[in-house]
Amino acid sequence: METRERADAARNRAKVLAAAARLFESEDPRTVTMEDIARAAGVGRGTLYRRYPDVASVAAALLDEHERLLQDELLRGAPPLGPGAPPPERLAAFFAAMIDLLDRHGHLVLGAETGAKRFAVGAYGFWRAHVVALLRQAGTPDPEALADTLLAPLAPEVFLQQRSQGVTPARLKAALARLARVATP
Repeated sequence: METRERADAARNRAKVLAAAARLFESEDPRTVTMEDIARAAGVGRGTLYRRYPDVASVAAALLDEHERLLQDELLRGAPPLGPGAPPPERLAAFFAAMIDLLDRHGHLVLGAETGAKRFAVGAYGFWRAHVVALLRQAGTPDPEALADTLLAPLAPEVFLQQRSQGVTPARLKAALARLARVATP
C-alpha cells in the first residue's frame, strides 16, 4: 500500500510540474494561480497544496534542477566558471552563466524569485556566498556590503525589463564583465 501511495504522489508531482512548466512558459508567471496549475495538471487543489504551499514553490521546484547544475559548475567545473581562474574572470563567468540561466528560464525565476522571495530561496544564498568569496579572494573591501549590489542586475524583474528594452544577453554579459573587473581589481 505504501509503495502505491508513493507512486501516485510521484505521478501527481510529475503532472503538476509539467502543467506548471507549460503555464509559466505561455503566460506571465506572476499571473499564474494555484487553481490554474491544479486545473492544467488535472489534480485537485488539495493534492497540489499538500506538496506546494504557493505558486512560487512550484516555480522553485522547476528551477531547482537548473540552478543545481550551475552550482555544481561553480564548485567543480572548469575555469573560469569553476575554481582555478582569478576572481575577476570567475565573477564575469558567473555573471555570464546567470544571464544564460535567466535568458533560458527567466519565466521560472520570475515565478519563484520576485521581490523579497528572491532573498529567501536557497539559490540566492549560494550565489551571494559565491560572490562574497570571490570578492574576499580579490581583496575587495567590505565584500558583504557589495555582494547584493553586484547581484541586483540579476534580479529577474531587472533582467526582463532590460530585455524588453532591446538589451541583448551579449550586451548584458559585456556590461557585467566590466563590473566584475571593477569590483575585483
